Parts: sequence; structure tokens; C-alpha cells
Amino acid sequence: MTNPTMWDFGEKKRLLIFRRSFHEHSLRMRVVLSQLPLSVCVCLSAILVWLFFPATLANPLFLIYLLSQALLLAVCIIVPWHRLPFPSFLAIPILDMVSIAFGREGGQEALTGLSVLVVLPVIWLCASGLYPKLAIILSFIGPLAIVWTPLFIRGALTEQDLTKPLLFPILILGIGVSVSVLTLSMVRQQRALEQKDLALKEALEASTKQERLLNTVMEALPLGVVAVDGDGHDILMNRRQRQSHSLATPTDNDDPNESELLVFDTDRTSPLPPDRRPVRRAVLGERFTDQLVWLGTGPEQRAFTTSARPMLDQAGKFAGSVVVFSDVTDLVNALAAKDEFVANVSHEFRTPLTSILGYVELILDDPHGLEPKYRRQLEVVRRNAERLLTLVSDLLSVRSGQIAIQPHKVDIAELVRGSVTSAEPRAAKAGIRLSVNVPEALEARVDSSRMSQVLDNLVSNAIKYSPDGGDVEVAAWEEQDYVFCRVSDTGMGMTKEDQAEVFTKFFRAGGVRNSAIPGVGLGLPISKAIVEAHGGSIELESEPGRGTTFTVRVPA
Repeated sequence: MTNPTMWDFGEKKRLLIFRRSFHEHSLRMRVVLSQLPLSVCVCLSAILVWLFFPATLANPLFLIYLLSQALLLAVCIIVPWHRLPFPSFLAIPILDMVSIAFGREGGQEALTGLSVLVVLPVIWLCASGLYPKLAIILSFIGPLAIVWTPLFIRGALTEQDLTKPLLFPILILGIGVSVSVLTLSMVRQQRALEQKDLALKEALEASTKQERLLNTVMEALPLGVVAVDGDGHDILMNRRQRQSHSLATPTDNDDPNESELLVFDTDRTSPLPPDRRPVRRAVLGERFTDQLVWLGTGPEQRAFTTSARPMLDQAGKFAGSVVVFSDVTDLVNALAAKDEFVANVSHEFRTPLTSILGYVELILDDPHGLEPKYRRQLEVVRRNAERLLTLVSDLLSVRSGQIAIQPHKVDIAELVRGSVTSAEPRAAKAGIRLSVNVPEALEARVDSSRMSQVLDNLVSNAIKYSPDGGDVEVAAWEEQDYVFCRVSDTGMGMTKEDQAEVFTKFFRAGGVRNSAIPGVGLGLPISKAIVEAHGGSIELESEPGRGTTFTVRVPA
């Protein structure tokens, strides 16, 4: 009894053969499938002859026809065509024409029109796409030989005998030409599709390679990176960012939305409002750099600077954004430790310095207690102690970020003239021409000592950073309820990079650090803090080698 499972497997295998595309089969199977229609037709013709014209089976020509067809089918099945030269299988349709010629001649009395079967090998030849010109020639010569050869063998030919059967080979020629044209068109389409398929595979391979490279780079980055689409959905997140996201996830919420994440302001305790959170700002299309936030709570809380850049589609419309998180906890802690150290050291310095200055003042107040030589030396001690005490006070002011001012009515013009007068000895020593452009009086409500500190600092810098001499101009004027003070020099100037950092605490330009010009990088930050404490602003214009201009603006 047949095993049903085996029968199902065999049936499925046979169905699979016919479901495949023709070009997906092996070369041997394609040859067999090409020969099969003619073999079926031959079998049907043999059955008809056996049923209705059994005498024809005794005709040797008809028997040659049947046997040759059986032999050709066997050859198609047995021969390993893939080991032979590729066009060698075209011998089969040519031999089919010869076999059909025997069948037509041997079965003409039983089955008329048997020569029509030649259309099948003609289609095979023309549809192969090989040697198209030769195939078209054979599609005419083959049928013509089938109908003319018997006439030549019998002899006694007339012109009418030769022309009468010409319609048949011409008809087959037309079929062959049509098949050849269609085949050539399909071949061109197939080649075009193959080229496109190859290009698509190459593009896919390149895309896959780029994707692997991007994933490798993303995972290797020491930064957290997240990409969001225009609707705020995450489309990419690397390992570092997944760790950061886990840090900001509440313990009682495994899948929080953006507003539920533990994201805090710079004070480490105030939750950031939803519209100020980095990812939300990025989804809204904002571009920002180095926004400081704290993620998580407790001892595991970490500080991150975040930056975002929007992504645009081909039409230039917003399509999403990329947000980068950089862990700066160690840097923030180091800065806090530095500020604490500066504050402690400054406080420790202040007390002994105040004591030193007090005793120096007592000694100097006695007009007869010192010889002139020692008095001059003590003056040097007092001057340097006062300078050191001023530096300590500035350090404390910079750390606190607050400048105490006591505004009162002041003549700014007088402050400018006093600052220039104090700087004239240093300017003369450096070969610098000082000029003043101020009105007779210019009143404003400011802290006179603090504004004098700003002017002294700007004028001192103008002289200090003009080591080769030049001009320094100090001007002041009033415009639209504001008082302006401008200090211009023709000295060293600054690069764009230095200008961006010039108001940063302890910053000094690269060219200055390599020179003998003294300084610690606190004058300009303190001047800026004083001006802003008055509700004003300070602006900078500079060009390397052409000089620098500072413009102070405060409300009158």
C-alpha cells in the first residue's frame, strides 16, 4: 500500500516544477520542456492513426517519424547539456524538422497537415534568442525543405508544383519572425531588468554596509545619540543613550513619556518644564548647543550637556532631529571643586592681607618714624598688597557671580578723564598716544567706583595689549537715554575664536599666553559683570593686527 505522506511529497514536488519560472529550471529541464509539446502532439497523432488508420503504422517512413521523436525526447532527458557547449541543444529542433518531414510523407494519406507540427521546433529555434538571423532563415528553409524535398525525389516537376506549397513555409516564416522579434524584445527587457537588479543589489549592499558602519560608529561613540522623527518617535538610539534613558526612568514607570523622565535643571532638584526638555525642544525644531541638564536622582545622578540639530527632507521641511547627550558630571564636579578652592583660598588670603595693609598704613602715617629709603620700600609693599587684595576680592566676586553696586549721580566725563590721567605714565612709557573725546559733563546714575574699575581695566588693557606703541582713544557720549563709553586701540587685536571666549573667567588668548604680558584673565569678566549689574552691556570689535574696540552701554 502506498504511503500517503510519500505521495503528498511527490505531488508537491511535481507541482513545484510547473510553478517555477522557465529560466529557474536547469538547462536539461528547459530542453525537455521545450521538446515536450511536440512529443505530446506526436503521441496524439500516433493514437489517432492507430485508432482510425492502423495501416499507416506499417509505413516505414511513419515509423521512422515515431521512433525518431521518441529517441529525440530520450536524448533531451539523458544528455547532460550543461557539460556541452551552450548552443548544442539547438540540434534538437533542427532534427525535429527532419523527423516531421518523415512523418508528413509517411502519414500523408492518413493525417493531412502533419507538417504543421514544424511550427513547434521553429518557435523553439526563434525563442531561444541564439543566432536570431540563422533561426529566421531556418524557419523558412526547414518548412520549405519539408514540402519540396519529396517533389524533387519524385521528379517531373512543374513550376506550379513548386509554387503551390510556398504559402506554408511563408506562414511559418511569419510565425518565426514574430517569435524572434518578441524574444529579442523580451531579452532586452530581461537584460535591462538584470542590470537594474544588479544595481539594486549593489545599492542594497552599499546601504547595508553603511548601516553596519553607522551602527558600529554609534555604538563606539562615548556620547549618547538619539534621533527622533517629526512626531517625536525614536528612530535611532545608541547604547550610551539607552543607559542615559535608563538612568532618567522612574523606578515605578517602565515606559515613561518625555514629561515623566527624571530631568532636572542646573540646580539638580527643579524638574525641567516639558517645553525646556532637550528632546521636546528638538521635536519642536529648535537648534541648540550645550544645554546643561541633570538626569536621575540620588548618588547616581549625572550631568549632561545636550545639543540638537534638525533634519530636513528633500523639500527642506522639518523631518526630525538628532540630539546628542554628553556626560560632563566629572567636569561639573571639577569646576565646583575649583570654585570652592578659589573661595577658600581667597578667604584665607584676605585676613592676613588686611592685617598687613593695616600695619603698613600705621607705619607710613608716622611722618618721622622712617627714613625716606625705607618709606619707599614700604610704599612698594603697600602697593603690591593692595593689588593682591584687589585680586582676592575679584576672585570672590567672580565666584559668587554677583556684583554689589550703589548707584548715585556721577559725572561720567570726569571718571573718563580721571582714568586717562592715571594711565598717562604707563602710556608714555609704552610710547602710546592717549586721546580723550568727552563732553564737559555727562551725568548718569552709576556706581562711581565700579565704573572707574571698568574704565581703568579697559584703558589698562588697551595699553597693555599695544606693546609696539600706537594710539588709544577713550570717548563717551549720551544717546537715547543711554551713556556710551568707548575704548579703542591699534594694538594686537584678537581672532574670532579669542573674541568668543574673551569674557570667560581665566581665559587668555594664545598669543598673550606666549608673551610676557601679565594677567590672570579676570579683568574683562569682572567688567562685564559690573556693566550688566547696571543693566547695561559691553560689546567687542577686533581684528588681528588692527586693534580692538570695547563699547560700554549703561542706562543714563
